[in-house]
This record gives sequence, structure tokens and C-alpha cells, in this order.
Amino acid sequence: MPEAPHLTELTGDYQCLHEFIPAARAKLTSNIWGYLVGATESETTLRRNRAALDAIALRPRVLRDVSNVDASTTFLGMKLRLPVMLAPVGSLESFDAGGAATAGRGATEFGVPIIVSSVTKPGLEETAEAVAGPKIFQLYVRGDDAWVDDVVRRAVDAGYDAFCITVDTAAYSRRERDIAARFVKPWRTAATGHNFQASFSWDNVKRFRDKHRIPLILKGIATAEDAAIACEHGVDVVYVSNHGGRQLDHGRGAMDVLPEVMDAVHGRARVMIDGSISRGTDVVKAIALGADAIAVGRLYCYALAAEGDRGVQRLLEILEQEVMVAMALAGARSLAELNRSFLHLGAPPVTAPHVHSAFPLLFRTPESPVE
Repeated sequence: MPEAPHLTELTGDYQCLHEFIPAARAKLTSNIWGYLVGATESETTLRRNRAALDAIALRPRVLRDVSNVDASTTFLGMKLRLPVMLAPVGSLESFDAGGAATAGRGATEFGVPIIVSSVTKPGLEETAEAVAGPKIFQLYVRGDDAWVDDVVRRAVDAGYDAFCITVDTAAYSRRERDIAARFVKPWRTAATGHNFQASFSWDNVKRFRDKHRIPLILKGIATAEDAAIACEHGVDVVYVSNHGGRQLDHGRGAMDVLPEVMDAVHGRARVMIDGSISRGTDVVKAIALGADAIAVGRLYCYALAAEGDRGVQRLLEILEQEVMVAMALAGARSLAELNRSFLHLGAPPVTAPHVHSAFPLLFRTPESPVE
């Protein structure tokens, strides 16, 4: 870990996070690009994710000896070089032929976990074999309790460190970029048993918690009420997420949800969050609001499409540099020192929010990607 992050220079082909975006766009078809950057219907929830982050300003403290900054943490017993994970993303093989195995290798090389989607290749066991580092398996429920039990058994046997169930997909959303392009994703047409997801309830969560010892994460919590119920059911991690704006349209930004969830959880579970996390300052804001970890989705997919596992590792290196510089300039030597006193809520917006608004330099070059 560098002693003075603001003095450490990065080396390599990629120097800025936004540089992965045009590189990814050049390698992806228009349909796959639309799937990656798009959201549901009017894409309002996606934009509110970014707006919620931008409405928080930092309140820096000075003269606090930040010659040594440590951005590492532990989460469910896993050691993380950065409080960041790779979010579960379906069909990663659309961005790189190796899919989750390639992305997971990049995460392991850097030192953070991947959350492996149940609808991405090469599959539960094959990905586990390829990824030596910490890993979590994410499930869309496509069968009865016995079917879920079997998947959990396989995940435990394969060495996954935790189990994540996505709970905000009771109905398929209308992603109009795909619909307007008449792009029917093959993994969606192959899906069966969606009625099991639609009928999945707190009774099923209780049964899971009573039967299985592996740590349980519920992904898709968006209210204080549901966060409290999750804690009452013994859930280990409340994962605040609106699916990157890809499920319910006109929802709230994830960072707007986080404060009420933190108050409802009140230390009874760990909390993580995703939703347009694009910069190191975004990570610092989420941790200061109380989150234990954050997940990036689209961001690492750009790097995966651009340069495979090497790209994912490189993206995390740049993100780490941004986090550590932000911590040093804010006056925090460790993640534990970050709290709400470092934040000013309700800052005026500067940039209209959209999927790439965190990267203004994208719009100053001829090769800028089109949304």
C-alpha cells in the first residue's frame, strides 16, 4: 500500500477510468452496448442514481497527518484491498468470451471479490475453479425450495464465501433500448421458472436462514421497511440496489435510500450498495454514509470488454488511487474514520445526470462513445 497516495504515479496504458469506455464501445456490437448502458423505460432511476451521488459534497478536514492512508477492509471474513466488489452482471460472456471467470481473475489479481451471477457463463463450478480469490454466488430463483437448496449446496462445495439472492426482479422490466432495437437477449428467452422468483417471499428467506449456514445477502433492498424485515430474518447483508436502474422505473437513487436503510439496520447486519458508482469519491461518500462495501457493475464491464482480466485489474488500480487520494484530501486515514461529518447533503447539481456524466472528458474527444 503506498505511503503517500497523492504522490504515487500510476503507470500503464490506461490512466483514467473513462478511457475504458471508448475502448469497450469499439469492441461491442450496438445491441450489446445498448444492453450495457441502458436501463428500464425512461431510464429515470438510472439518472437518479447518479444525481443522488452528485448531490453529496465532501467536507474535508485538514492538518490530520494523512501520510499513511489505508483503504482496505474485511467483509464477511474476506480481506478486501478496497471496499469494492464486482457486482453480479448477467451474460458477462457478451463482453469477454471468458465471462465471469475472466472478470473474477482480474478481481482476484487486485484483491477484491466478484459476485458471480447465476445467469452468466461459464457457470457456478467452472467460475469457482478459475477464481482463486474470494467470491460470492448470486441467484435468481428459478425453482422451488429443493432447487434452491441444491444450488446452495453446489455453491458451498465450490468454495463460495457467501450467497446472494436478488429480490427486485419479481417481474421482467421493459428495457426499451433492447425493445426498440428488436434485440432479444438469448439468456432471457432461455429463462424458465420465473414464477418462482415472483412468488419468493419472506417465508422463503426464513427457511433459507434456518437451513443454511452460509452468509446470506439480499440484493435489491430499497426501503427502510424491507431493511428492517431483512434484519429480523437474520440476513447477514442488506444490499441496497435498484438494479442499476434496470428494473423499476422512477425509483429513488440508491444513495438517497442508503441513510434510511442505515438507520433501520442499526448495526444488525452489514450493508452494501451499488448504483452508478463510478469514481473514488463515490466510494468515499458511500462509506461515509455507513455502507460497509460498494459494488461496481457497468464500470468493470467496460474494462472487461476493453482488456479482459487485465482491464478489470487495471480499472481497480485506478479506482483505488482515486479512493486514496480522496481520503487523504478529506482528512481520513482509514475507512473507519469516515462518517457523515465528512459529507454535505443537498449540494447543487453541476452536471445533468446520465450514464456517463461522471466522466466529462468523454465528451471532448472525437472517439467519444454514443449513449
